[in-house]
Amino acid sequence: MFYSIRHITRFRYSEPVRESVMELRMQPRSEGPQTLRSFQISTNPRAQLYAYTDHLGNAVYHFNLLRQHEELRIEAQAVVELGTFMVLPEKLDDLEWGRYNNYNLTDDHFDMLGPSKFARLSPELLTFMKIAELEKPVGDPLTAIKSLNRTIYQSFEYQSGITEVHSPIETALRERRGVCQDFAHIMTAIARAWGVPTRYVSGYMYHRGNRDRSQADATHAWVECYLPSLGWVGFDPTNDIMAGERHVRAAVGRDYQDVPPTRGTFKGGADSELSIAVSIEPTQAPVRHEDFLKVARPMTTHATPSMPERLYHQQQQQQQQ
Repeated sequence: MFYSIRHITRFRYSEPVRESVMELRMQPRSEGPQTLRSFQISTNPRAQLYAYTDHLGNAVYHFNLLRQHEELRIEAQAVVELGTFMVLPEKLDDLEWGRYNNYNLTDDHFDMLGPSKFARLSPELLTFMKIAELEKPVGDPLTAIKSLNRTIYQSFEYQSGITEVHSPIETALRERRGVCQDFAHIMTAIARAWGVPTRYVSGYMYHRGNRDRSQADATHAWVECYLPSLGWVGFDPTNDIMAGERHVRAAVGRDYQDVPPTRGTFKGGADSELSIAVSIEPTQAPVRHEDFLKVARPMTTHATPSMPERLYHQQQQQQQQ
């Protein structure tokens, strides 16, 4: 399956600003069953883009727009191929919990076990865990995480406008409402409390023809839990499904703080307005550059004498002179 993704971000200012410094994490990752086929970013006004890969393997673009401007538009376009995902077993054996040890875990896994800015235990979260009977996992890790995924889906209503991107999880816990980012943070904090390395995933989800709670014209967030026997496995608590062929991963981190699609600042005293448009649609396989090339004029071939023939002709010419 191939997807074409278009992600537009527009900043408008109440008066001209002198400078904008921006960092972008919009490029889909290329690993496992997901392969990035093409990607490009354009800005208006135009700016020189620079890029690097952070310690988690996310592609990061950044630029410094020095000219005065009242609007900044950033457009990212990508084509991604999603292959066949691993078929998961119904459950794992009872020894899986014991595999969370120094032999199977690396520093990268331990980074996803500790508390982070948006995914941490709090009195409100501990109360929710007690009411929902989530203080201890039940069954093997895969079964327990599936149950956690379903419990969060059933315990919260999806509603935008209740929380903001920098809202703590206590807001969603108090209101019992929120969006995908809130549910991913709550699930991450609980899974980590159980001793399961869990990371936050930002990206996109294809919705056409499916009854999903998440918005179709926005970015999406879910989690990946590390199961020693299976590796990183994706769970989507917003829609109570496993992450699969409809999920396109852009970046992974400890929480949203590590992977916002855009992060930056500007110089000036203006007020700012942010607008976002996202579309993801199935598409055909991209054509390779070589497939565009067609022979317009074939190469003319001339018979070339072999080395003995050339020596013979040279000797004949010398004898005639």
